[in-house]
Amino acid sequence: PKGVRRNVSLLRRMLQNPTPVLDECAAEFGATFAFGVGPVRLVVVGDPAALDDLFAQPNSSYRWGHVANVLGTIVGPTSMIVSDGDDHHRRRSAAQPAFARRRLDGWIPMIVASADQMIDTRLLPALASGGSVDAYPLGKDLVLAITVKAFFGNGLEHRTAEIGAIFDVLQAYIELPGPKHYPNPFPGSRRAKVRAARKAFDRLVDEEVARRRADQLDQPNQADLLDVFVEEGSSPISGQEIHDQVNTLIGAGYNTTAATLAWTIHRALATPGVWDQLRVEADAVFGPHQTPPKAFDADTFQSLTYARAVVHEALRIHPAGVISPRQAVVDVPIGVHTIPKNAMVLWSPYLAGRDAGAWDDPLAFRPERHLNPSPEDAARMEKAWVPFGRGPRRCIGFALAQMELTLIVSRLAQRADMALVNEETPSPYGMVVNRPLGGVIVAARRVSRAGL
Repeated sequence: PKGVRRNVSLLRRMLQNPTPVLDECAAEFGATFAFGVGPVRLVVVGDPAALDDLFAQPNSSYRWGHVANVLGTIVGPTSMIVSDGDDHHRRRSAAQPAFARRRLDGWIPMIVASADQMIDTRLLPALASGGSVDAYPLGKDLVLAITVKAFFGNGLEHRTAEIGAIFDVLQAYIELPGPKHYPNPFPGSRRAKVRAARKAFDRLVDEEVARRRADQLDQPNQADLLDVFVEEGSSPISGQEIHDQVNTLIGAGYNTTAATLAWTIHRALATPGVWDQLRVEADAVFGPHQTPPKAFDADTFQSLTYARAVVHEALRIHPAGVISPRQAVVDVPIGVHTIPKNAMVLWSPYLAGRDAGAWDDPLAFRPERHLNPSPEDAARMEKAWVPFGRGPRRCIGFALAQMELTLIVSRLAQRADMALVNEETPSPYGMVVNRPLGGVIVAARRVSRAGL
């Protein structure tokens, strides 16, 4: 863009709410563009071909622990997502065993059982009472319960509400516009509340680690994330690093997954035929839900092909983070252009997922586009589908998130007879997803700011 005034305006608006800025600039300049004033330079990369070049660069071309990364306040200075070089590799390697395929598959029965419990105790009674239901808080509580069980087993299940309250404080801070993240030491400030919440979480983790080490068997079963860290000699990270990695993994897998679940339900209910098709598939895979539950396993998840396509499509159009930052530490070639050293690079799964060159009718919600595409279409779409990133910095919990979303949406479609309604046109059996700028839609939009 030309002119100091417009560039300053774009910078200010990007820190307030990035999505309209992305739409505006992409329509005018294409999906890869730059703006800024003086030494402050932002380069947004949303074109799939340019993203290929971006991700092809070695990690050493970028810095993640830069001064503009406000996530460091939340996740801690040793978190893998604000680490660079060998520190990042060591910290990520310590957590990677917790997300092995074998362990993920072992969580499938727990995820289905947790979804059933929410449906039985909260959703069905609310629908039976004749009122409308806001899907977002139900899904948020469900995702938190699953996350706590997956990461802490049954050790902290009784403290799920406490953990949720801590992360609500952290999430509220992340959602603030960028200028309000300015560091300050004042008591009673938002920053002070974040510090207090982090201390409370660290104490909680320390207590659980101490309990496990006191009770540790000769051969720990490594059933959850914390067991991977607790086993003596298996993890080359310090106590502070354990705090920051666990905080990072819960934070990254809680609100973002809950927002994506809300969008998935919204789009599945709003698109004719999708909810019915989800139900037909769920009946075939799960069996009639009135009968005693069958043993759910990896084959259960793999058989939910249509549900996985629905989740894939929701993540394409509504990624939890519309942009994700890294700082160039060298000049980085992107196509015919060069991103200058020290520029902030904001790669955008939001723009890539809506790129007309990669997606036919990109704003239409069409899960079937992910079912049996031609090799050419599959290759083209794979380049443009990056809600979790790509390469060694790809979201470490991407497989768990997709598995949760797929199983929950399938079970909801099978067991809950719902319809998408406006609050102004209530239905005896309906789900409110668009109360005046509230509920699901705003919740997902707010979480998207976490990409900053």
